[in-house]
Amino acid sequence: MIVAVIAMTGLAGTANATAPGRVSDYYGQRLAWSSCGSGFQCAKLKVPLDYSKPGGKRIKISLIRLPATGKKIGSLVLNFGGPGVSGVESLKASKAAVSASLRRRFDVVSFDPRGVGGSAPVRCLGTLGLDAFYSTDPTPDTKAEIKQARMWSKTFAKACAANAGKDLLAHVSTGEAARDMDVMRSALGDSRLTYLGWSYGTYLGARYADLFPRRIRAMVLDGAEDPGQSGGEFAQSQVTGFQTALESFVRDCFKAKGCPFKKHSVRAAVKRIDALYKRADRAPLRNTYDGRQVSEAVVRTGVQQALYGVAYWPTLRLALAQGFRGDGSLLLRLADLYNGRRADGTYANTLEAFRAIHCLDRPELRCPYWPVKGKAFTKKVRAHGSPPIVVVGTTRDPATPYALAKALAAQLSKGVLLTKNGDGHTAYAGGSTCLERQIDRYLITARAPRPGACTARA
Repeated sequence: MIVAVIAMTGLAGTANATAPGRVSDYYGQRLAWSSCGSGFQCAKLKVPLDYSKPGGKRIKISLIRLPATGKKIGSLVLNFGGPGVSGVESLKASKAAVSASLRRRFDVVSFDPRGVGGSAPVRCLGTLGLDAFYSTDPTPDTKAEIKQARMWSKTFAKACAANAGKDLLAHVSTGEAARDMDVMRSALGDSRLTYLGWSYGTYLGARYADLFPRRIRAMVLDGAEDPGQSGGEFAQSQVTGFQTALESFVRDCFKAKGCPFKKHSVRAAVKRIDALYKRADRAPLRNTYDGRQVSEAVVRTGVQQALYGVAYWPTLRLALAQGFRGDGSLLLRLADLYNGRRADGTYANTLEAFRAIHCLDRPELRCPYWPVKGKAFTKKVRAHGSPPIVVVGTTRDPATPYALAKALAAQLSKGVLLTKNGDGHTAYAGGSTCLERQIDRYLITARAPRPGACTARA
């Protein structure tokens, strides 16, 4: 029975105590930082659940920081994307997310946005339920598949309403997260925000710029989304982006040892991958890893995960070679990485938070049974009064195609576009490329580079 796999988690992270009566009362909080291992410090930030009712329920936002190693300018706030990705866990996993130069001059700070990780997390399904949900056919083309997809969409929505609660689900939008970020800026002691956001973090940054343009010191939006797009338009952009990335992977594969394509034809290779999807749709591939079925959804997700970064391409070559022989074990492992499935079988709440945030921000897409109503934000962000905002695009980015970075840079009143001519999702990785040096210099000095001043070639 479906009910048997629903985990009753409740409204974690909320407090029912009476909160301050005005939004301004949340500003200037003193954060109680404490050690949380490996040189990191952690703290909690209090914010209202509903900014229109600041005297009502409040929630706590989980923060993490690495203190500056030299003469400090202030704090550099990071968002690693999503929506639904834990900034706390992401920074813990990668101290090298930013360069040593930035580490010297800033306290490097990240956080779990509301609904994510340690910040009033949205929880819906247990492990077995999520295993089944992630295997649901993404391209239902029979009556049975359509019925199953509809059933799981309803089940997921009902589970979120029961376990997270409508109060929380109604208040995990990106606009509210942007307001949390301004309360955070104040609590960090910064008069203006210095920010670096990747992927969805660019959408969050753009929403912040729309609300608080004069409270920005420096802002980098890498792997940009276009806030003026509808959910459907963004989804179509991603279809195009992943197709471009797949073709780039195939062309690279032809030059690599162990490439599983016999003909050096991009069209033929893509058709063979499409045939693998159809094969997995007819019957799951073998799995020597555990007892789960490697369905079409799993195969597609595994391929998609590997297209996010060139470092995954050797693994994808091997995974496809195995898949063509009927073994989907490695594709399953790639899909687990994308879906946030841990080694012990449990999941991060990435998908649940993603769906909850998405259904408030872009409710016209995949949210027919969602228990609360969202309000689509399809507005070009001008951010009049802001300093220069640097937008970064990668020419063959699968998830946030380059056209979106160009669109965002053009609509901002002081947008500056930097370009990486290459593959993979986002460009800045804390290294020493020309583009990364430009970004570091801008964040430290708040003086923006000239548009197109640095095109980093892959």
